[in-house]
Amino acid sequence: MTEEIVFKTEADMPYLPMTLGTTLVNKTGSWRYIRPLYVDKTPPCNHNCPAGSDVVGYLALIKEGKYKEAWELIKQENPFPGVCGRVCPHPCESECNRGELGGAIAIHIMERFLADWAVSNEERETRNEALDPSLGKVAVIGSGPAGLSCAYHLARLGYPVTVFEALPVAGGMMRVGIPEYRLPRQVLDREIADIEALGVEIKTGMRLGDNLPMSELDDYDAVFIAVGLQKSRKLNIPGEDAEGVIHGLEFLKKVSLGEEVQVGPRVAVIGGGNTAIDTARSALRLGSEVTILYRRSRAEMPAIAEEIEEALAEGVEIRYLTAPVELLTEDGRVTGLKCVKMELGAPDESGRRRPLPIAGSEFTIEADTVIPAIAQEADLSFLQLPTSNFQLPVEVEQGRIVINEAGATTRPGIFAGGDVAIPFGTVAHAVGSGKRAALAIDQYLRSEELAGFPPLDEAVHAIPRNIDPAIVRFEDLNLAYFEELERTEQSQRLVEERVRGFEEVNLGFSEEEAQAEAERCFSCGTCNLCDTCLIFCPDVAIVRTPPLSPPTFGGDERGGYEINYDYCKGCGICAEECPRYAISIEEELKWKK
Repeated sequence: MTEEIVFKTEADMPYLPMTLGTTLVNKTGSWRYIRPLYVDKTPPCNHNCPAGSDVVGYLALIKEGKYKEAWELIKQENPFPGVCGRVCPHPCESECNRGELGGAIAIHIMERFLADWAVSNEERETRNEALDPSLGKVAVIGSGPAGLSCAYHLARLGYPVTVFEALPVAGGMMRVGIPEYRLPRQVLDREIADIEALGVEIKTGMRLGDNLPMSELDDYDAVFIAVGLQKSRKLNIPGEDAEGVIHGLEFLKKVSLGEEVQVGPRVAVIGGGNTAIDTARSALRLGSEVTILYRRSRAEMPAIAEEIEEALAEGVEIRYLTAPVELLTEDGRVTGLKCVKMELGAPDESGRRRPLPIAGSEFTIEADTVIPAIAQEADLSFLQLPTSNFQLPVEVEQGRIVINEAGATTRPGIFAGGDVAIPFGTVAHAVGSGKRAALAIDQYLRSEELAGFPPLDEAVHAIPRNIDPAIVRFEDLNLAYFEELERTEQSQRLVEERVRGFEEVNLGFSEEEAQAEAERCFSCGTCNLCDTCLIFCPDVAIVRTPPLSPPTFGGDERGGYEINYDYCKGCGICAEECPRYAISIEEELKWKK
């Protein structure tokens, strides 16, 4: 047992070494062979956003209640937050690290929240008074998401732009290919009006080669082709030309434009993509009983998962592993379909398992109306028209206009984008494609080399971001700082109400719900000034820096951190403790050979 030592008086105390100086006298940084440094890395959501939005940036601003700044941050890259917040298949969420701990952040609903907030608070785009015709004039063919995105970014750069649209209304497939219960027309109208407010001129009812002669393009210094995919692909089976057969795009277009469209009490929709689901749910709202026939299984269905669930909840029946082989008719009108059951074989070129017919499995389905919605293709007949100074036609391959990483075609001065040139098929991809072309057209009109563009399947940014391209993964995070929090779900209109008409189904987030969801964001790879490094540094070598003047991009007025390398010993505790992997460790340059 150890004897307890008791000092009765001060004189009994032994002498202890001490100093009245400061530890700052000893510059322990000389011991260091590695050093920490603050490096914002790429969050997986930002990396996966086809439109190139700074997702982590605007979620951080929402968390602080800076809704206007968050809306402006989105609008730097994407003119359609209200549209994308409703119809995007949100690939950003598929890679969200929060998905491992409570469910992915509801990013697209947060984007919609900001767009709705802007409407409620009357935030609008204003005309760019710096529009300068001497920079060069640009013609955009098509007013879908690619065309309008291109026009938007060019106008922000100061270029006068004229958009030509064949339909009587602007918006392309956003207008006539997406039903109102998903995308209310006032949302689209407002965001198109914002583009016009910048100074973009939109001329509707102008079809290239018809009342828009090719020679009129000679008045422009560059042309962007964004005509989309306007034709439905045929089934190529007997009976397809019978009365009662209407293709998906034509059906949706008629419904969207308020034209008369007749469907029978029993509707069969053929296909498994978003057009098929939109068609089925629209026919249901017109009073029909609807069955979708899809030749693969649910796992291979390309439609947005939430849209499939909503269709099933509303009463749409889906028959999987079923393919039509003939349309049955009587007196020239469709009465049903002869179908065959399928089984899945080895993967095909799409990566999905190939459907193979099962011998002897034929059966029939009764139907008064059949709506094929299997795929769309471009109408490129205008490329065969007499050429102008722009030397059309451009090169075409597999039904699409050939472009390079900058969106340039094989003819100088002609650019292309959206579905007519890229195979990704979403509004967000088209928005990013239009932005890419706008930046390239700017370089072209400045007689600069078309350079600095990533591959077509990667996002391009209107505002350059000085961040490390390394993508932060779940295992990079310090999970000691995060708890499992369940994803906030938006409310929806009741099923019995929504099937009666085309009122919007999803109702978005309240401010309280948006705040709660923003709080769940890990802020992967992005320093959010949590002070963890400052608290844990054993050498007191980390200090807060004052706010920048002017403030940093995105409205961050809080300043940052600074490491005093005279005292940092390179222990790495700050990097180890950082919750979100925003600190990197590198070897000292003097040790490098």
